[in-house]
Amino acid sequence: MKDLSIKKLYYSISEVSKITEVEQYVLRYWETEFDLLKPQKNRAGNRIYTNKDIQLILNIKSLLRDKKYTIEGAKNILLSLENEDAEAYFKSLEENNSANKAKQENAEIKNENNPIRNDLKEIKEILEILIEKL
Repeated sequence: MKDLSIKKLYYSISEVSKITEVEQYVLRYWETEFDLLKPQKNRAGNRIYTNKDIQLILNIKSLLRDKKYTIEGAKNILLSLENEDAEAYFKSLEENNSANKAKQENAEIKNENNPIRNDLKEIKEILEILIEKL
């Protein structure tokens, strides 16, 4: 998933929200829905998240927003997977997402009305003319 640029033991909810691009109220809601997501609280009662919590949030986000699972479906997947299986599963999800994005970008480039395609055709024509002159 995402590479965490800040390396520390604990993160505040605002830091986690920025890292994961998930709103704070959504993170609090997910805590009520997903038993696996239970960040600790400090003496002041503020949530403190670990890297493991952040990875779980990114996995939940992928299931709900990218793969379009319902909350119940995402819960079932998370509960059915053991730690090692979960890592492999989410790694394959990430690879599939990357492959699908690449396919989509290629399809967009192949579209005849795409301005990038037209620019590339123009560049190709110019290069062919230059090669002839050499």
